[in-house]
Amino acid sequence: MNGLRSHQRRGYIAVGVAAIAALALAGCTEGGGDTSSSGDISGKTVQISGGITGSEADNLQKTFDQFTKDTGVKVVYTGDKGFEGNIVTKVAGGSAPDIAIVPQPGLLASLVGTGEVKEGTKDVEANVDKYWAPVWKDYGSVDGTFYSAPMLANLKGYVYYSPKSFKEWGVEPPKTWDELITLTKTIQEKTGQPPWCAGFSSGDASGWPGTDWVEDLVLRQSGADVYDSWAKGDTKFTDPAIKDAFDAVGTILLDPNYVNAGFGDVKSINSTAFGDVAAKIADGSCALTHQASFLTANLLTVQTADGKTPTIAPDGDVYAFLLPGIKEGELAVEGGGEFVTAFSDDAATQEVLKYMSSPEFADARVKLGGAISANNGADPSLASSEFLTEAMKIVQDPNTTFRFDASDLMPAAVGSGSFWRGMVDWIDGKPTDQVLSDIQAGYQN
Repeated sequence: MNGLRSHQRRGYIAVGVAAIAALALAGCTEGGGDTSSSGDISGKTVQISGGITGSEADNLQKTFDQFTKDTGVKVVYTGDKGFEGNIVTKVAGGSAPDIAIVPQPGLLASLVGTGEVKEGTKDVEANVDKYWAPVWKDYGSVDGTFYSAPMLANLKGYVYYSPKSFKEWGVEPPKTWDELITLTKTIQEKTGQPPWCAGFSSGDASGWPGTDWVEDLVLRQSGADVYDSWAKGDTKFTDPAIKDAFDAVGTILLDPNYVNAGFGDVKSINSTAFGDVAAKIADGSCALTHQASFLTANLLTVQTADGKTPTIAPDGDVYAFLLPGIKEGELAVEGGGEFVTAFSDDAATQEVLKYMSSPEFADARVKLGGAISANNGADPSLASSEFLTEAMKIVQDPNTTFRFDASDLMPAAVGSGSFWRGMVDWIDGKPTDQVLSDIQAGYQN
């Protein structure tokens, strides 16, 4: 996923289908940039920096084409593969862009700590209050002060499968966790092969796919309050609730009868690149894999057993269901997103911020392909696949319990340090209690 660390490990790029031609906006309406007073900003340039690179960066740049025609403000986006490691230093050194697209609330807090981040404007805050669930505003706030509007969203916890194979085996997507375990056992018995494949390898970020598994189970087994307490560091990794989540994940990932289809044994999970599971799902050698919505992008770069690009649809070559809850009907999901953070308060920058927090911006980016937004004023039918439309409806639904990726809310020494390392050690066979103690020790670093 494009080279940005959080894009590679967390799935913060949107979910992939090929981009289509740039959308010509019909002019900014309520919530967007009212350009009636834009004469004084015409000709100004606003610089935006972020970790989004490649084709995703091209699509982001295209979303400003009509905005520039309407306002005369030129927007220049620059992608930096080392953004997360560089941005705090740049800001502290006086080289901040006008706007930064920040992929983690924890990083936002670090930037606010420099004293250079501007508070959210009234127009932007009004848009966020109107178009997003309150939890998104919380993630864009630090110590009760609102700074950053959310931009795009990414939904995690999907289980990819082959509808054709499910029909052949006489099975259906499960509605509870217990049904998922039963499904796993059934497929193993019918095929004589491990049903699941997984990959934790991601360079310096190896282990992150395992953290997503654990986060999903903490949220589903113990609920949002425990999840929030854990993400804040109040509930320790050594707490029974967290061990319960590890044990549940282990019923799949530590069972040699259930993994690692197409790659090897349990330990091969650590040597398998996280995106390589897409090829095994597409060619049928792996029945089930757990990954964020971004895996659809990887699926479009591989081939089915008959040499074709897989179709992603309920009756296609590949589709996905959300990892089910403990009880049927519960919809608790984790995911990610980016936050639009300002270091300038000039009029042109304010106009860009207002536009980027509007449904018009969300529609423009979603229609270009491979993206979803939790902005509930945006149109999910504009998404570039049925899969993305469904994902977008889920993150927009006020009845959905949505939580940001917990490891991205933890201090870096834990969330992108001891937690990642702990998952690798766990797959390598280190006892769960020792792994949990080792991860918790990261809070002392």
